[in-house]
Amino acid sequence: MADEADDILTDINPDPAANGADNQPAAGIVSQYVKDLSVENPNAPDCFQWQEQPQIDLQFNIGAEAVNEEIHEVELKVNVTAKSEQGNIYIIELSYCGLVGMRNLPEEHAHAFLYAEAPRILFPFARRIIADASRDAGFQPLMLDPIDFNGLYQQRLAQAQQGGGDGDGIQVNPGSDA
Repeated sequence: MADEADDILTDINPDPAANGADNQPAAGIVSQYVKDLSVENPNAPDCFQWQEQPQIDLQFNIGAEAVNEEIHEVELKVNVTAKSEQGNIYIIELSYCGLVGMRNLPEEHAHAFLYAEAPRILFPFARRIIADASRDAGFQPLMLDPIDFNGLYQQRLAQAQQGGGDGDGIQVNPGSDA
């Protein structure tokens, strides 16, 4: 895994010695993958007869964990529950991850990359998986709206500074003010 990161980071900065930039900052996505995916259709086939428009409860959680000195795993968790008065229509839980390689980044830039930029890069892939999962469960594809991860990151940092938190483990409920 470290060899892959070296290759990716080398591709970002192909020949640091050639331009004297041996300590240039570099960051990039090494790999991305589905870590966990659960799709439940608990009230099938009855739910296909329900006429009521479902209510969608959508929640996100962003986490990052060091794998080694230069590689971090960024995890984008997405939980979707489609509900009606009769019960749950479908439940989708996705844990979509990316391995992020970073070298020579100041701590504040590394933190911003892990909690704002990497989720922004991973989101379109997670969005497609959610759309496919809802379609494969027998419903219209759920197309999630784009998310301003940088804005959320800045908002959470401001809240953490006011409340004494550290800004890690950003949780988002798009239906709320957060």
